[in-house]
Amino acid sequence: MRTLSGIQPSGALHLGNYFGAIRQFVSLQEEEGEALYFIANLHALTTVRDGSALERYTTAVALDFLALGLDPGRSILFRQSDVPFHTELYWILGTLTPMALLERGHSYKDKLARGFGADHGLFAYPLLMAADILLYRADRVPVGKDQKQHLEIARDVATKFNLAYVPGYDPQDPEAREKKHRPGILKLPEPLILDSTAVVPGTDGQKMSKSYGNAIDLFGTDKALKKQIMGIVTDSTPVEAPKVPETNTVFLLLKLFLPPSDIETLAESFRRGGTGYGAYKKQLLDAFHAAFDPARARRQELEKDLGAVEAILRDGAERAEAIARPVIEDVRRAVGVTGR
Repeated sequence: MRTLSGIQPSGALHLGNYFGAIRQFVSLQEEEGEALYFIANLHALTTVRDGSALERYTTAVALDFLALGLDPGRSILFRQSDVPFHTELYWILGTLTPMALLERGHSYKDKLARGFGADHGLFAYPLLMAADILLYRADRVPVGKDQKQHLEIARDVATKFNLAYVPGYDPQDPEAREKKHRPGILKLPEPLILDSTAVVPGTDGQKMSKSYGNAIDLFGTDKALKKQIMGIVTDSTPVEAPKVPETNTVFLLLKLFLPPSDIETLAESFRRGGTGYGAYKKQLLDAFHAAFDPARARRQELEKDLGAVEAILRDGAERAEAIARPVIEDVRRAVGVTGR
């Protein structure tokens, strides 16, 4: 079983990144098989247009991963740009991907609606994501609920490639269990989605995102953290009045930190009334510190030896490239760009 996923270094990591992705990454490395996690710095070029800033963000994400429990002895952690096969496969896949497939991308349409420029990078983002995944013949890809469509696009593109270049490939039998069929060069991945935390709300109630400016940063200063949490947008319900927990951002964030047995008790407190939002926000702030202060301390220690962090990334890139090389060589032979 091979697991692969990545996170963009387009700013500080936040609660949504942790509960929607990193917590799964740390948990999955305990299982049998290989786990590859990359820092998607090529993807970040769609939003970060400052080279020195991108380098800082990339290093910061590596520190964050390691502080939060990713073990480079059990997982492979690397920078996307350190394995050039990503962009090579991206181009090859692009030669047979219909524009209509990318035009249907929810993320692309959403960002256009929010005023992002309609450049090629934003448009073709799912295609680079497909290359990231297909390059390693990943069995499963931990993603947020909103990223499921990108996995579907990756599967569609892999199927198109296999149909074009693998005689005898049958999309109804992609593993070639019947003797008359041949297996595809590119493996069709499966999404791994944790529904209970697939979408973490931001301070304004929308999905938490760096680009929306509504995040609660994992490793910000104590002062900034308090400002973010105490600034969560709430309605004007009086302290004594009942409140609806199911649609309340503070409740939805608090429940992430609670054991299942305590969630209903919290919900009853909201419904009963008598407690103001300020008290619940203070409870959330305390829960955050209890959960993340050990990781925040580890990060400060890791930051004292950035050379060791760089060595981890370079070693990870070498290990990742060793896995990817047979795949890209199969792709090159299939399309006829092997050279003499």
